[in-house]
Amino acid sequence: MDLLRAFVSVAQLSSFTKAGELLGRSQPAISLQMQRLEELVDEKLLLRNGKNLELSEAGENLYGYANQILSLNDLAISQLSKSTVEGKIRLGIPSEFATVLMPKIVSRFAKAYPNVTLEVNCELSKELLSKNGKASHDLILALEDNPSSINSNLVKTDELVWVASADKPILKTGVVPLIVAAQGCIYRSRAIQTLDRGNQPWQVVYTIPDLTGIQYAIQEGLGVTVLAKSTVPENLKILSPSARFPALGEVGISLISSASNRKNEAVHLLIEFLSTSLA
Repeated sequence: MDLLRAFVSVAQLSSFTKAGELLGRSQPAISLQMQRLEELVDEKLLLRNGKNLELSEAGENLYGYANQILSLNDLAISQLSKSTVEGKIRLGIPSEFATVLMPKIVSRFAKAYPNVTLEVNCELSKELLSKNGKASHDLILALEDNPSSINSNLVKTDELVWVASADKPILKTGVVPLIVAAQGCIYRSRAIQTLDRGNQPWQVVYTIPDLTGIQYAIQEGLGVTVLAKSTVPENLKILSPSARFPALGEVGISLISSASNRKNEAVHLLIEFLSTSLA
């Protein structure tokens, strides 16, 4: 269903970037979804005409069906959920998901389940997964290197990528200048471990606790950071793997909640909704 929603958005807006903004996803994530959909139907669905995207003949055929399917799906969810599910959910999400992925998803959930109140809190995954963090939330969306807890549900894996300014060169050339969050951050740990394995010299030039601050520092060419590919803001550039910036591997994106919270109908619905939207 999520692939069809992305396809319809791209078709209507003729842009991966604009579709991503509408759906709360990055341009690379939308592009990857379109590749997956074309592989599934074994047809070329989109054609590039200069800067614009156009539907192929197969794309035109699928577009009509996709609109009908999505309309029926949204109508069914809306009708079946009215006044049947209610409650308040304290949802914790990583700070980098707050601006790129989650706003549109949360908005769609709110429309589908108007009697469920979401209280969203943004922090580092490290803080969310602490004892206090788990006690303060009914459901947590977090990055995990090795999801293993019985209360952890792996939603998807995402590629980790090096990110730099889109229009300014990196000021330091002798070492890899890192702009990262404090120790305990998965991005920081993976960056340092990967550089050490490749014998690449590095230096932490900025330690900033939130993505907004990291983003501003990167835009000025002060250094690079590591992010999950689907959360990279449009105004930053993904660097291709190289000797200086080795491949970083993947990270798990999981939903974590206690067994008792999973028995809550509203929490259960949100788990299913997020799992489908993020997959």
